[in-house]
Amino acid sequence: MTRVFSGIKPTGHVTLGNYLGAMRRWAEVDQHQAESLFCVVDLHALTVEHDPARVRRLSRQAATVLLATGLDPQVCTLFLQSHVDEHTRLSYLLECVAADGEMRRMIQYKEKAARERDRGGSVRLSLLTYPVLMAADILAYGADQVPVGDDQVQHVELTRDLAVRFNQRYGHTFVVPKATRPEVAARVMNLQDPTSKMGKSDDSGPGIVYLLDEPDVVRKKVSRAVTDSGREVVYDRAERPGVANLLDILAACTGGNPASLANVYDSYGSLKKDTAEAVVEVLRPVQARHRELCADPAYVEGVLRDGAEKARALARPTVDTAYRAIGLLPPVAEPSLSAAG
Repeated sequence: MTRVFSGIKPTGHVTLGNYLGAMRRWAEVDQHQAESLFCVVDLHALTVEHDPARVRRLSRQAATVLLATGLDPQVCTLFLQSHVDEHTRLSYLLECVAADGEMRRMIQYKEKAARERDRGGSVRLSLLTYPVLMAADILAYGADQVPVGDDQVQHVELTRDLAVRFNQRYGHTFVVPKATRPEVAARVMNLQDPTSKMGKSDDSGPGIVYLLDEPDVVRKKVSRAVTDSGREVVYDRAERPGVANLLDILAACTGGNPASLANVYDSYGSLKKDTAEAVVEVLRPVQARHRELCADPAYVEGVLRDGAEKARALARPTVDTAYRAIGLLPPVAEPSLSAAG
């Protein structure tokens, strides 16, 4: 059976972009069509300056939101990355086959390192090497497919390169995965800057619709979305990015086609109004389920505990095989009592 792995980083509150671009597909499609593992990749949140208490809080919130969107622990495996040691065990081995140059060519590293330097901060080594940890996240489970947004495709390509290189040098060990992307709204853009994605770590609150925003807050943010010069509603990502973003969001919420929806509207105001209401309706059941789960934290903890146990059992054989393949001796077993006697 096809195996799917994907994760979400607890660096901010989950956004509409996270949901439409990835999480809804995980719940509605991926978990039912494949053996699916979904991970809150909390170790990745440590690559930049962070508040430890906030990371813990957002990790729990991300897991709760994933359950609220429809992930079923009876169907898929949901867990925290730091609860499964095999991720870090394998990451070091992959660092031993990765090259410094290919790490420094990663677009996200260049962008994030530049922002850190502009703020006068130091760039952590883990920011450079985290794509290798991401590769370990995927390869440890023999995942065939990795559902990602456009900005993560480069990291999956790196994962493929490392898997092929390891297999060629040390013998076949890893499945070589491929990236899969949803057809519509793979990358929801910031409402105030439609040339930038709607990211969790972005500080531009007015341009981001969070999954747990109240309906009136959603309506206010969409109503103030940046549009473009001119009056005609046209779907053109290059020339009309603001309007195109609204049409993409509306299409993703209603199941329509953004180019066709453009023909329905003769004003930006009516487009914004319908887009806001469509978002409110899409988020309504997710928010209701989230409130139920927050009232039962023991249930969420149990899901994460059981998920980590399942994930560990899946990953350990592959990681142990990789350790032997690269040349490391297995641990010496303790002598049994009968042998000692």
